[in-house]
Amino acid sequence: MALQPFQHSEALSIGVELELQLVDLSTFDLSASSPDLLHLLGKHPFPGSVTPEITESMIEICTDVQSNYSGILTQLQDIRDSLVSATDKLNIGICGGGTHPFQRWTDRKIFSKQRFEKVSALYGYLAKQFTVFGQHIHVGCSSSDDALFLLHSLNRYVPHFIALSASSPFVQGGDTLFHSARLNTVSAFPLSGRAPFLLRWEDFSNDYYVKMEKTGVIKSMKDFYWDIRPKPEYGTIELRICDTPLNVERAAALAAYLQVLCAYLLKKNELEPVEDDYLVYNYNRFQACRFGLEGAVVHPKTYETRSVREDIFATLSTITPFAESLGALPALKELYKVTSAETDAHFLRQQYDESGSVEGIVNASIQRFRETT
Repeated sequence: MALQPFQHSEALSIGVELELQLVDLSTFDLSASSPDLLHLLGKHPFPGSVTPEITESMIEICTDVQSNYSGILTQLQDIRDSLVSATDKLNIGICGGGTHPFQRWTDRKIFSKQRFEKVSALYGYLAKQFTVFGQHIHVGCSSSDDALFLLHSLNRYVPHFIALSASSPFVQGGDTLFHSARLNTVSAFPLSGRAPFLLRWEDFSNDYYVKMEKTGVIKSMKDFYWDIRPKPEYGTIELRICDTPLNVERAAALAAYLQVLCAYLLKKNELEPVEDDYLVYNYNRFQACRFGLEGAVVHPKTYETRSVREDIFATLSTITPFAESLGALPALKELYKVTSAETDAHFLRQQYDESGSVEGIVNASIQRFRETT
């Protein structure tokens, strides 16, 4: 059976999903408290939506569809304030960050939901290890072919989003030496990585998807854990490679960056994507995960090598006119600051050096989430 039709959505509309950590304030370990938190939040109006995630120590919040940076920022701040108020009543902490620095996956509990239980049965221990925390960004597309064009045109910018959002240097109590270790966990799943190189929705839907469905390997688009995937039911593409930032202001800036990049690419300001662009994809992705802004990336068409930091600065300069027309200049200013100074991964390492403990990292993350920057 062919994939459902690609739904109409407003071009360049944006939405954000954030997976967040729930923390026991006495130990700073993760807390299996999502059922209690979701019950409490269900009693009051909530700006956006909040849903369970695969283990009981995490939740996912989603904004409504927004047209610009200001709308995303305002709603994320409102959601943040609602969550802080609710978690205070339950005496638990809540924070961002791509990984919890010392939680043990064996201690996690699968949330009681049919889909999560099926995933756990299929993937075994990987399901509990999937207690990692990411930001997903949706951008509306006026057509299905535009969605696939953007999906592949964005491939060279994936290291930007990895480095700018990196907030997972610690895993299982130790420094991994990675800026984003979270993506190593995601990569363990068999349907992760890059999407197949198809530029026509008819080919994707009626050929590739139908064949994959016939194999029995997948039953819906949710079974693909690609770095970027189309979402036909929303009429969007979904970027999935960001760690959850430590504050919602950075999350909003990253969403605006993707929106502006898509506006720039849709004007055909770059050469059309070709499959050979992916020759350097895994290398560039690794460099950004391992070294952050200092990672070396190879341009897929010119073969020029420069640091992720240099590439971001050059891109921010190029897309500034598009940011101005979309009301996203404040977002680019925030990203200039991040690229010039420190990422969340740097902050977390600094907190470890100052506190001397992984618990100190979590405490600092909780405080950072509560504050407006």
